[in-house]
Amino acid sequence: MKKEHRLKELTQVFLKLGFTAFGGPAAHIAMMQQEVVTKRRWMSEQHFLDLIGATNLIPGPNSTEMAIHVGQDRAGWKGLLIAGLCFILPAVSITLFFAWLYQQYDQLPEVQPFIYGIKPAIIAVILAAIYPLAKKSLKNLQLWAIGFSVLLLSLYGINEVFLLFGAGILAMAIHFINQQRTAGLFIPITLLQISDSEVVSAKNLNLFLIFLKIGAILYGSGYVLFAFLDAELVATGLLSRQQLIDAIAVGQFTPGPVFSSVTFIGYQINGLSGALISTLAIFMPSFIFVALLHPLMKKMRSSKLLSVFLDAVNVASVAIIITVCYEMAKDSITDWRTVVIGIISSLIVFKFRKINSAFVVIGGGILGYLLYIV
Repeated sequence: MKKEHRLKELTQVFLKLGFTAFGGPAAHIAMMQQEVVTKRRWMSEQHFLDLIGATNLIPGPNSTEMAIHVGQDRAGWKGLLIAGLCFILPAVSITLFFAWLYQQYDQLPEVQPFIYGIKPAIIAVILAAIYPLAKKSLKNLQLWAIGFSVLLLSLYGINEVFLLFGAGILAMAIHFINQQRTAGLFIPITLLQISDSEVVSAKNLNLFLIFLKIGAILYGSGYVLFAFLDAELVATGLLSRQQLIDAIAVGQFTPGPVFSSVTFIGYQINGLSGALISTLAIFMPSFIFVALLHPLMKKMRSSKLLSVFLDAVNVASVAIIITVCYEMAKDSITDWRTVVIGIISSLIVFKFRKINSAFVVIGGGILGYLLYIV
């Protein structure tokens, strides 16, 4: 009965997040932190931070993988499936509706006024969530130095994968020197490489192979995803650039993982079956990677050397999230209206720590709409 109760809780939490988590992986993870650490205390700040670090080491959509990690941690393999699916399916359903609408009327509804206000509010939500995680991760001067270095290099534009692994390996090297003893080097990652397939006549098989490959090897943000899609679909003539741009717009104003944009794309290429096949293919590797990685987490913490590696990766993850906030702020806080929305949202999330961040995001969207039309 206890496990059934946990499964029910996971269903409720991740369905709610699936319908209300706007703003990309950093914002989604911030909302998860509020739900599973601050509000429900399912795990400690440290363990949640370890899961963020582990998630950043594997390819695929980070927020979806965090949902899967939390589900497996809470209720085993059933929790893994329920948390992941409940987080993904609302976004996929909403995206399917917009894909149908787009195909029927060749245009999307006007949502810019709401996005205008949502973005500053999202930055406040992320900063409120990252603050306790940063305090937890910065355990000593060495980690402060690594975090500051990663932040500078990240702002300079260095690839986040190199920064994450570089931070971990550097920390292990320092530990090795300090201890003056040899240790094996362990990097907990397996990349699934799938060679480019020849163009086949069956559209769905072609879509499945394309999106399976992307889901298995892609690191980084949604913008990296769209670069992959441009190369795989636009350059090959399967999708027009305008359709890709509209898919990006759908990914921005719908809740849940940005990767649900492929549902929209699959629908445009081959209808409902194309949408479902594309969605299945791009998310499937995440479930596999997390299922393989999650059992290693406790072993990593019990090993002194691997614990040093994970601590450095955690600090690097926090630094990269701060960089994401900075880049978002440059794009979204552009005038006095967005400054006002950002300040009000920050005051609310830092003053009222237990307030549901979905209300802050929705409130930002409404305020943005009201100020935008003035």
